[in-house]
Amino acid sequence: MKGKLHDKRFHDEDDIAGSVPDPISIEVDLGFQGLQQQYDNIHLPHKKPRGGEVSDAQKQENRLFSQSRVLCENAFAGVKRYSAVSQVYRNRTKDFDDNLMLTAAGLWNFYLMAA
Repeated sequence: MKGKLHDKRFHDEDDIAGSVPDPISIEVDLGFQGLQQQYDNIHLPHKKPRGGEVSDAQKQENRLFSQSRVLCENAFAGVKRYSAVSQVYRNRTKDFDDNLMLTAAGLWNFYLMAA
């Protein structure tokens, strides 16, 4: 696949949220706007309405939401430090890419525990 791909289009091609069980909540950013009509377990931050303002309670919810997402984003960045995960995968060995991701995540967790 060449070029950049928008979050929503990437989801539409692979149906990422469809494989997640309903009891598990999925926290996404505003790039996935519109998925909340398709799934019950999607949580998006509050968006400022046109010509309006976000209430203080909504701002507080957005802040808490952002804090939990930052932990995930930092974990993704840590795993991507193992460049084999972030490079284009060209090998055709079955399930090798999944095993590579699991290994990189395990190494990153080991690094965090040792630090």
